[in-house]
Amino acid sequence: MSEQKVSLSESAAKRIAEILATEPGKSAMRISVEGGGCSGFSYKFDLVGEEAADDLVIARDKARVLIDQLSLVYMAGSEIDFVDNLLGQSFQIKNPNAVASCGCGTSFSL
Repeated sequence: MSEQKVSLSESAAKRIAEILATEPGKSAMRISVEGGGCSGFSYKFDLVGEEAADDLVIARDKARVLIDQLSLVYMAGSEIDFVDNLLGQSFQIKNPNAVASCGCGTSFSL
């Protein structure tokens, strides 16, 4: 496991718990990093029912987030947040490793 933890904000935990409560058979949100996107890498969000043996599990209140070890390399030290403002609602990753990001909010470069 990485020494640099990934944190989950209170607003993200609340929203993830709300979403999971309406999805039978789903017990966690998986966040992964994939190649591609406007800036080189992008975040992918999926609802899943099982965790892998080597997943980082972040639990807060009734929310569970899973991050695979490869994605964790890119996300170490990040905060997962949920923003609800005039522009809309979205999960955002505040990633200290990203040197640039895109207006879409899910794409970044290192």
